[in-house]
Amino acid sequence: MLYPLYAAKETVTVVVDVLRATSAICTAFEHGIARVIPVPDVEDTYFYKDHDDVIVAAERGGEVVEGFSYGNSPFSYMNDEIKGKTLVITTTNGTQAIEAAKDSQIILVGSFLNFDALTENLRNIDRDVMVLCAGWKNRFNLEDTLFAGAVTENLLEAGFSYATDSDAALASLSLYKSAKYDLFDFLENSSHRNRLERLNLEEDVKYCLSFNKTRCVPYLKGDSLIDASKNGGLELLKSALQENKV
Repeated sequence: MLYPLYAAKETVTVVVDVLRATSAICTAFEHGIARVIPVPDVEDTYFYKDHDDVIVAAERGGEVVEGFSYGNSPFSYMNDEIKGKTLVITTTNGTQAIEAAKDSQIILVGSFLNFDALTENLRNIDRDVMVLCAGWKNRFNLEDTLFAGAVTENLLEAGFSYATDSDAALASLSLYKSAKYDLFDFLENSSHRNRLERLNLEEDVKYCLSFNKTRCVPYLKGDSLIDASKNGGLELLKSALQENKV
């Protein structure tokens, strides 16, 4: 993972794992989950498995881990059973990326599903932004890079010249401009789209590439993600920046 080479404590870090962890987290908030505890290892979930108010989810290699009812498919969280509960989740890539970013001043979770709400907050916070692409097992992938390019384009259009301070941002922007009118088609030969299609999860891919299905803005407070849009909104994030000021 290249994150340590670019990490700065004063940065707002947006963690993205389009297919599918951060998309699933955003969907869970949209459908009533109260908070999400992301953990790096399957073993970290065992403490929570017998709690009535907790849903425990684990995914590895695109599949639900044996012994768990939930993985990282957004469709799993479109039900009334999750309302008001805590989701404890571990995934192959996304929760690892959240763990890696914990030294950031503020951590937000991004996806195409919450794109407008997320970028509106980034513009209003007005701080340096790093998009941490989870990738696939610490390797580059296309879908997360396309998301980074979309964020770069959005911030440039809002007048944020720093959005192109790195070649990584320029490269992601170029890729996104090539793909933006049909993300699904652009990813036709991508490794993770094909991996999920082999698992009969093509509908997951299509859904995760959809824009603006939710206004949630997951924010890491302590060890838990909460929906900033329902817990003080922009003022919560600005307050967090002041509290974590280095």
